[in-house]
Amino acid sequence: MLPLLSALALATTAVPTLAARPPQLESKRDHDRRMSWFREARFGMFIHWGLYAIPAGEWPGKPGGAEWIMTTSQIPVKEYEPLAAKWNPTQFNARDWVRMAKDAGMKYIVITSKHHDGFGIWPSKVGDWNSGRTQFKRDALKEMAAACKEAGIRLCFYHSIMDWHHPDYLPKRGWDKEGEASADFERYVRYMKAQLKELLTEYGDIGILWFDGEWEGSWTHERGRDLYSFVRALQPNIIVNNRVDKGRAGMAGMTQGDHAGDYGTPEQEIPSNGFPGVDWESCMTMNGNWGYVKKDQNWKSASTLIQNLIDCASKGGNYLLNVGPTAEGLFPAPSVERLAAIGKWTKANGAAIYGTSAGPFPKPLPWGRATRKGSRLFLHIFTVEETVALPGFRTEITKATALVGGQKVSYRRTVDGYELDLKGIARDPHATVIVLDTRGAMKVDEVLPKQAVDGSIDLPASDATVKGSTARYESDKLAIGYWTNAADSVAWTFQARPGEVEIELEYACAADSAGAEYAVEVAGQKLNGKVVATGEWSTFQRITVGRAMLKGEKATLTVRPLTKPGLGVMNLRAVRIKGLRG
Repeated sequence: MLPLLSALALATTAVPTLAARPPQLESKRDHDRRMSWFREARFGMFIHWGLYAIPAGEWPGKPGGAEWIMTTSQIPVKEYEPLAAKWNPTQFNARDWVRMAKDAGMKYIVITSKHHDGFGIWPSKVGDWNSGRTQFKRDALKEMAAACKEAGIRLCFYHSIMDWHHPDYLPKRGWDKEGEASADFERYVRYMKAQLKELLTEYGDIGILWFDGEWEGSWTHERGRDLYSFVRALQPNIIVNNRVDKGRAGMAGMTQGDHAGDYGTPEQEIPSNGFPGVDWESCMTMNGNWGYVKKDQNWKSASTLIQNLIDCASKGGNYLLNVGPTAEGLFPAPSVERLAAIGKWTKANGAAIYGTSAGPFPKPLPWGRATRKGSRLFLHIFTVEETVALPGFRTEITKATALVGGQKVSYRRTVDGYELDLKGIARDPHATVIVLDTRGAMKVDEVLPKQAVDGSIDLPASDATVKGSTARYESDKLAIGYWTNAADSVAWTFQARPGEVEIELEYACAADSAGAEYAVEVAGQKLNGKVVATGEWSTFQRITVGRAMLKGEKATLTVRPLTKPGLGVMNLRAVRIKGLRG
């Protein structure tokens, strides 16, 4: 995610050509049937586990890393290989892992069969860079398959296309070019397919084949479509993510163009809004790494993780939450604690998550999120305010109750929709769920934010429409971040009042990235500015851009970069408009 042994000889293992119906020929009915369990599940566990758990983020004399340590520390293959002799996770207990996932409310598990370092955590007969040539004589994946079947959890495999260890994989790393001249990428593909055939024929029904490492030039669209068909021929009902092909648009993860793959894979982010009619899954870590790093104690709170789950479900997506086990085979204690807290919440509130679809509101609500199941709407309240509004909601509400405890909730119609009174309702510290039973077609009118009588209005990043390939909303910073492409832009639409206003941006920018020029466009006017350093990417300041004249009509304000001399444009938290009295 972001000695050569005898692999050269074994890389020639023959794999039969398997024909499958091209993915685009699958009927919508058949596709929906195949995807139905995934859409019902909403919540899964990601497990990143391999040799990289042994150094645990540290390499003598070099900067560390987790599952990427072979690259971040520029470790040659011959120096990395001795880790295999240390692989002996004797405390690994598949039933414990699966139990913790199930108790947390997770419905499927995606475990790394092979990450970018090429090491397989099962005793493969194809090649000898796997657990079968170590002192650990058990088959971890067979044990996971048995435990998952027993618990009613779907087992899924992550499998890296990229392979830093295999002598035939190309391109080679810049610091370790050994064997480049004799490498044969076609031979590597045959090796990869032979291992995949093992995984898909010897471990029972697999829910998902979760590919990764597809971005290098050696992997092509044609290879991606062929691999998709190969996998589906072995297990016709399997789901395959979009990283099998070349259509993924960066870390935002969604497919662009006609490419193979059944769903999009945003990484370490949740889209600002959903994608109607498109399946997707946000994969995210509990701390700062996928694999185990013993010094990484930057753990997200249970509330953040629960609200991430809700956020994904409210936009029609799944949440794949990662655990990085230790080299001994144990989940880190902070992961165990958070899984237990999540499980307590899902046990009480799972009806508002599983089998739900995206809520009807066009943008996230300031007090929380909404999910839907038929004519029933679930409101997930994150805040402690006693009154919450449903802007633009025009469907008749017949009953409102708390999901836990069944307390009745008072509500009334307003000009803009409905308002709920939560006084006296027992609150959950992570998210309180209110159930609305409704009658008739669910309808939500667009309700634009309005300037106040004095002309003021705040336009937060959470309400912005982001266009482009890299910029995205970061919920932990409440800001638009990762703005590394000057072609990306951010916009808000609001109901303006006539008059002159002053426009401020609230943003953060590190000193070494300052200097980006930008334009604020509104009502046919353009205000130019230059980003100044605020200290750090998390140190926000309000900066006045200039003045503009607004008309009494619907207006769109756009922040558009003109240049980007540094790493990023800015982390933009909000635009603030202040009315000016004549």
